[in-house]
Amino acid sequence: MSVREKVNGTLDKAKSCIFGQDDLLDSIMAALVCEGHLLIEGMPGLGKTMSVSTISKLCDLNFKRIQFTPDLLPSDLIGTMMYSQKNETFSTKFGPIFTQLLLADEINRSPAKVQAALLEAMAEKQVTIGDNTHKLSSPFVVLATQNPIEQEGTYPLPEAQLDRFMMKVYVEYPSLKAEMNILNLKLNFLDKLEAVLSTDDLIEIQEEVEKVYVDEKLKELIVTLVHATRPSSEHFVQKYKDIIVAGASPRACQWLYKIGKYKAWIEGSDFVTPSHIMQICPSVLGHRLILSYEATLEGMSGDSVAREIAEKIF
Repeated sequence: MSVREKVNGTLDKAKSCIFGQDDLLDSIMAALVCEGHLLIEGMPGLGKTMSVSTISKLCDLNFKRIQFTPDLLPSDLIGTMMYSQKNETFSTKFGPIFTQLLLADEINRSPAKVQAALLEAMAEKQVTIGDNTHKLSSPFVVLATQNPIEQEGTYPLPEAQLDRFMMKVYVEYPSLKAEMNILNLKLNFLDKLEAVLSTDDLIEIQEEVEKVYVDEKLKELIVTLVHATRPSSEHFVQKYKDIIVAGASPRACQWLYKIGKYKAWIEGSDFVTPSHIMQICPSVLGHRLILSYEATLEGMSGDSVAREIAEKIF
C-alpha cells in the first residue's frame, strides 16, 4: 500500500467515525503533513476534540489535551524545575507540551503569558526550562480551539499571534443525515481503532509532497495574491481601501505554497493548479486580514474578503 493510499485510508476511517466534519479532518491531516498549526473555531459539542483524538489514534501519535483556563501558568504548560530536599538537587518536570499532537482547548481563555509560552514553542519547536533548552518532538502540531460565542473571561489572541497558525478552520453544525449517524455511534469506538499511519510514513509523505511541481507563474500569482491584501502594496485592490486595515504577512505565501503542494499530492497530481490555491485561500488568509471596524459591523469576514481577492487575481 502506498503512503497516499494510507493517508486516504486514514481519512476514510476517520470520516466513518466522525460525521459531518470532513473539512476539519482534512485540515488536521494537512497540518500533520505540513507541520503547521491549526486554529479551530466552533460551538461546543461539534466533535473538535473527538476529531483530534481519532486522527492521533489512526496516526499512532502521542496526543495530549490541555484545558486552558484563566488561572493556568506557563509552567503548567511547558514544565518547571523541581527541587528535591532529599537529594539537594533540581530535576526537570516536563509539561504536557512535550508531545506530538497537542490540543489547546479554548486557547483564548488563558492569559497572555501562557499564550506567549505556547506560541513561542510553536515557532521555535523548543522550550527553555531553567538553564536548559529542550527540543520538541517531530512532528509537533498544535490544534487550538476557540468558542465564538463566549466573550466573558477570554483573552483574544493578538493579530501577531494569530499569524503563527497555518490555517483557521470554522466548524459548522453537522447536517441532518450526519447527526442521525452520530446517534448510532458507539461510545468506545476509539478503543477499537488501529493505527494506519506511522511517524515514518509521515516523513515519507513530506518527502513526496516536496517533489510536487509548482510553476514559476503560479508562484508569482501566490505572492501577488498576498501583496493584493496589503494597503501599502502597488498590487492592493483599491476596492478594499476602507475595508482592510492590514494585510497578510509573508507566512501566508509560505503556507499557500506548502498546503497547495499537499492538496495536489493527495489528489494524485504531480503539479499544483490555481484551483488548489483557491481551495485553501480563505482558511490561510482569512485570519491574517485585519478589517476595519466599519467592515466588521457590516458583517464582513476575513475569509470572504480573501476569497473575493483571490477570484480577482486568479
